[in-house]
Amino acid sequence: MEIVAVVPARFASTRLPGKPLLSETGRPLIQHVVEAARAARRLDRVIVATDDERIAAAVKSFGGVAVMTRSDHPTGTDRVAEVAAGLTSARIIVNLQGDEPEISGTALDRVVELLEHDTEAPMATLGTPIRGEAVYRDPACVKVVCSRAGRALYFSRSPIPHYRDGIPDAGSGSALGGLALLHLGLYAYRREFLLGLSALPPSPLESAEKLEQLRVLEAGHAIAVGIVDEPSIGIDTPDDYRRFVERWSAEHSLTR
Repeated sequence: MEIVAVVPARFASTRLPGKPLLSETGRPLIQHVVEAARAARRLDRVIVATDDERIAAAVKSFGGVAVMTRSDHPTGTDRVAEVAAGLTSARIIVNLQGDEPEISGTALDRVVELLEHDTEAPMATLGTPIRGEAVYRDPACVKVVCSRAGRALYFSRSPIPHYRDGIPDAGSGSALGGLALLHLGLYAYRREFLLGLSALPPSPLESAEKLEQLRVLEAGHAIAVGIVDEPSIGIDTPDDYRRFVERWSAEHSLTR
């Protein structure tokens, strides 16, 4: 039974149209994501799920695998589930966002291992310590609080928990008391659970926060949360992409 990463990628991004095909590094962004996934030891295959022929053609041009999906999916998870429905030999599906070119193979392996070790959780994700109050208060940065057993209690764009007596001072590199984590948008699902999840309607909390993982918690399911040290930086805006190009260019100029 396989472990397969499915990368949802669409052309019509609101804040950065054509994002998967941006290629100032000399290769499209989606290629960076696929190559990052190939560094994971636990993945048997990486598949790009898209509704755009241009993205599919770009993926095939660098030797990747692309599957065409419907264009009317409300979320990336639904797009991943459509592909997963045809992967009858898969037992775990990893949902890797198409705008995460700097995800590490270690992080991908970690989210898979969470599901293998926590046999009762149908889904797993990752978080990293919050090391600055600006991140803690930024609504673009999703926070997660967990139980002592490492299960998600809640996700929010708001600063959670609320420190009534003030945020504890943990010194340099503060993790703000360690009660909340910065959520990383990487998920692993047991295949049958994913297929059932995509059939559920959006939940009230999901609609309020615009966070689809809340649909899982509202339905009473457990989400295992692993902690990693390296935050993965997604590409949402032109500035995000510019900074990624700068980091990539600096790194590769040093290795030449």
